[in-house]
Amino acid sequence: MNFLRNSYRQAPLTTALVLLNVVLWLLQLVPGLYLTDRLVFTPLAMGSSEPWRAITAGFIHSPDLPFHLLINMYSVYIFGQVLEPMLGKVRFAALYLISIFGGSVAVMFLAPAMTFVYGASSAVFGLMAAYLVVLRSLGGSSQGMVGLIALNLVIGFILPGISWQAHVGGLLAGGAVASVYANTRGPKQQTAQKISVVVIVIIFIALAIYRLQQITSGSMLSF
Repeated sequence: MNFLRNSYRQAPLTTALVLLNVVLWLLQLVPGLYLTDRLVFTPLAMGSSEPWRAITAGFIHSPDLPFHLLINMYSVYIFGQVLEPMLGKVRFAALYLISIFGGSVAVMFLAPAMTFVYGASSAVFGLMAAYLVVLRSLGGSSQGMVGLIALNLVIGFILPGISWQAHVGGLLAGGAVASVYANTRGPKQQTAQKISVVVIVIIFIALAIYRLQQITSGSMLSF
């Protein structure tokens, strides 16, 4: 209990995200609830009445593989404990959610239209990218972090059943958001920071709409 209490005090949003993912995973196991089917993302979902799946898919994990949940939540916890106190809850939440959305958009472009993806790995890669940007902006050594990101990217390409596309998208999105944060830290730059983050979101939305038009027109259903 003391561990959870201390974690919540230091990084309340990170702790809440981990608990939310665990609760949702348990609900995924409930027969007849079909939570996985309701929240999973596929590029075609963006053209239906359920575009929120581009975000909700980042909060569910494989019901048959507890390790999928454990490794992602461990990563979220480790990086969140560092980044959330530095960024604040609002900026950290924006980083987390935009990374998930960026991963979904990358899946739309780089995976077949009928691909189904879920998991917080796009958010994890976004957090890793953000941590790398923070290290560089503070003048710290980033070689170890670069190696860790590279290793995880390679694993995504080698092992079956892993969406390397979501990893790449989360990495790019998280890196973009963190770069904005790192270059707009001054008190007089907060408006520019907010506008820049909104622009990133608009760009990803525009890319999703563009790709969706291609998919629904039947011109590029698969690769």
